[in-house]
Amino acid sequence: MTRELVVLGTASQVPTRQRNHNGYLLRWDDEMIVFDPGEGSQRQMLRAKVSATDLTRICITHFHGDHCLGLPGMIQRLSLDRVPHPVPVHFPAGGTEYFDRLRHASAFHETADVRPEPVESDGQTIPISGATITARRLDHPVEAYGYRLVEPDGRRMLPERLAAYGISGPAVGELIRAGEIESGGRRVPLDAVSEPRRGQRFAFVMDTGLCDAVYDLADGADLLVIESTFLTEDAALAAEAGHLTAAQAARVATETGVRRLVLTHFSQRYPDPARFAAEAREHFAGDLVVAEDLGRVRVPRLSSAG
Repeated sequence: MTRELVVLGTASQVPTRQRNHNGYLLRWDDEMIVFDPGEGSQRQMLRAKVSATDLTRICITHFHGDHCLGLPGMIQRLSLDRVPHPVPVHFPAGGTEYFDRLRHASAFHETADVRPEPVESDGQTIPISGATITARRLDHPVEAYGYRLVEPDGRRMLPERLAAYGISGPAVGELIRAGEIESGGRRVPLDAVSEPRRGQRFAFVMDTGLCDAVYDLADGADLLVIESTFLTEDAALAAEAGHLTAAQAARVATETGVRRLVLTHFSQRYPDPARFAAEAREHFAGDLVVAEDLGRVRVPRLSSAG
């Protein structure tokens, strides 16, 4: 199964010649989740060779324009392509009026089954195929939520131990279901031929000042996508506007044990993305990615130790 981030755009309030408005796709096994489609996201999907029929749900963090103005075109494209499956849309409940306006921003023949599923409270959970998404309230001038996707912990089967006990084929599935199995005249517990495997974790944190929810969302994430709108030289402006600096985002990643950090949502005042990398590197020694439009970032695989 594929688990990767497809970056549609990296600009914050104003797009630039090099940066489309904010927008992200997360491929997670059978799910294709769109986060915060800004203007131009539909065209960026074409450039990224992603079909609207692949989309399974949409998550909006808040209703500032750079995070939602691509929603009308995306919803209309679902109907134009006659997407056969339901597509839930998650967004702050306080912004329902904005969602309704965007959904019906112009005349079109609606055929897609788009299902509004507003986030009503901090900590609300959303079950998806093989995982759970949790929404956490962020600190921004308008109601905003970050999203955290967590796969349940499981077990990794160890082929050499299975072979030693003579267990193969359908017997492996039976062992997983029952927790133990008889093989060669002895009872073999699941623990004897497997080891714990931690479920993978993905976090998406957009427009916010520092708050407890930022750390909770990022905690132990294998892949953290986080806004770094400003550099430290403009920290006062970042605090006033409810945003993070690259240094703050990097410190969050370090303090919460993030494995791969993706910085994005850059202000147009900084044309050189290398400055974000340089500032973040002072505070984060791990795997760092400064997002680029149409870039792809894999969710890092878990080690054998999980």
